[in-house]
Amino acid sequence: MDITYKVSEKALAPVEVRAFLRKECGFSHGLWRRLKWNGRLLINNQEVRCTTAMAQAGDEIRCIIPEESSLVATPMKLDIRYENEYLLVLNKPTGILVHPTGGDYSNTLGNGILHYYRETGQNLDFHPVHRLDRNTTGLVIVAKLPQLQNMLTQQNGGKFFHRSYLAIIEGAMPQPQGTIDLPIARHPESIIQRICPPDGQGQRAITHYRTICQRQGRSLLELQLETGRTHQIRVHLASLGHPLLGDDLYGGNMEYIQRQALHAYHLELDNPLTAQHLSIYTDLPADMQALFWG
Repeated sequence: MDITYKVSEKALAPVEVRAFLRKECGFSHGLWRRLKWNGRLLINNQEVRCTTAMAQAGDEIRCIIPEESSLVATPMKLDIRYENEYLLVLNKPTGILVHPTGGDYSNTLGNGILHYYRETGQNLDFHPVHRLDRNTTGLVIVAKLPQLQNMLTQQNGGKFFHRSYLAIIEGAMPQPQGTIDLPIARHPESIIQRICPPDGQGQRAITHYRTICQRQGRSLLELQLETGRTHQIRVHLASLGHPLLGDDLYGGNMEYIQRQALHAYHLELDNPLTAQHLSIYTDLPADMQALFWG
């Protein structure tokens, strides 16, 4: 990574470079450590020590940090829906993880993206902003810069991007639209499964939904997350007696589709580094379309 920042001409006093990078440029503690121990810091093209560097109004701060990755680059067909110097947005198929976990270290979206970067001459590492479950399809945001990843994944990162999902359930929700505000916690007998505890304990989770259409005893829902808990949509719908079709973990009917009928179809993002606004859609995949119109 080689990137240059400029201190505002309106700065009234010299600033500590470390504080400037952390507060104004989205540097995480880990990224600062990588710059300090393995990178180079230049102010107005003069190399300086990270620990004592100060900058003033109008100065250019250049950070050169070697990229590092433990991922193996794996050739993979990628459905890229948007790309610029800051971001990748991909349409993830079913059956693939976003990043290595649980013993799968070579056949994930991260491995494929790393190979794509190498093939296109981009000296970058894999910086996912969020993830989707293995069998959930749809749009995934990947930052090209680690400081952008940090800004989008911090506690206030949700103000920069919003995701909307399409889901299919049997039957109909109690109301055509509404909000599910139920806490989510780990199942006491599972390391994977989540529940809405009857005692109300757990992390607060809020899901907004509306019914788009109903057909053949099924409902197509649009959902938006106000929080981002593990399996949030799946758990919330199951807690109301309407698990996703194909969701065997939470009691969904497996007769018509063999994976949870959930698709991240729309995202809106305001890049905090450039203020550029993006709005990207992707169509409902064929296996979910077949549940209504097949």
